Amino acid sequence: MDKIKITAPVNKIISFSAVDGFGNRTAVFLQGCNQNCWYCHNPETIRHCRACGACVEVCPTGALRMAEEGGERYVAYDIAKCCNCDTCIKTCKENASPKIRNMTAGEVMEEIRPYLPFIDGITTSGGECTMHLDFLTALYGLVKKEGKTTYADTNGQIPLWDKEDFLSVTDKTMIDLKAGTKEDHIKLTGMGPENPVENIKRMAELGKLYEIRTVVVPGVVDNRRTVELGSSLIAAYPEVRYRLIKYRPYGVRQEYLNMREPSDQEMEELGELAKGIGVREIIIT
Repeated sequence: MDKIKITAPVNKIISFSAVDGFGNRTAVFLQGCNQNCWYCHNPETIRHCRACGACVEVCPTGALRMAEEGGERYVAYDIAKCCNCDTCIKTCKENASPKIRNMTAGEVMEEIRPYLPFIDGITTSGGECTMHLDFLTALYGLVKKEGKTTYADTNGQIPLWDKEDFLSVTDKTMIDLKAGTKEDHIKLTGMGPENPVENIKRMAELGKLYEIRTVVVPGVVDNRRTVELGSSLIAAYPEVRYRLIKYRPYGVRQEYLNMREPSDQEMEELGELAKGIGVREIIIT
């Protein structure tokens, strides 16, 4: 299989980001996710467009149109015409984005090439980027040839520890730990914590774990149990950071707008809990 020709659904490319790994990075977001987290701050990246055409009718610039290939209808997206008003996303009843470009690794590389002199590397995110491992392997290989680093921001649900081709071109992973118990994890995401926990363990052992991340949502899951578990997994690796993220009701779906934002004191207490277990670097955002 020619991995260079494999495509992936690219949701957006952010040229410069300082919050997606070490240094200044270009972030590539892919469409589609295997979890459905209550508090997802970009829920339009979870599902794929069903080509109903509702977004085409309301697009004010003509950036969207109905097209057909091989007898299958789809929404074609012209990024040059898009004004990023997000009318299409607000219209979609499936919480999906039609603003998707199916791109090869080479096409993504050419788009980000102008940024290379100014960045330390790239980070892929989503959605869930590891649902496209062959694409990532090809893209990371091209990035490594340019002397830049490659990071994967992942929910950890896809086992990575035995993906030798992928790991050979991956510098670091950033893995979410959504909840500290199986019951809470399934409640919050629809899937269990077994693979994320195993990925955290294995990536840390391999020296390929940059940080783990937990979004703190009071009253939804037992946040102390989550931080206790996460801290125990990385305490032996002083180079691995624990990022505790305060839930904020921005960009979330309507039904989750009323979930409570944690106080600064609650976040500090969780940070002290992680520190007491042995985590050296805790980032509260």
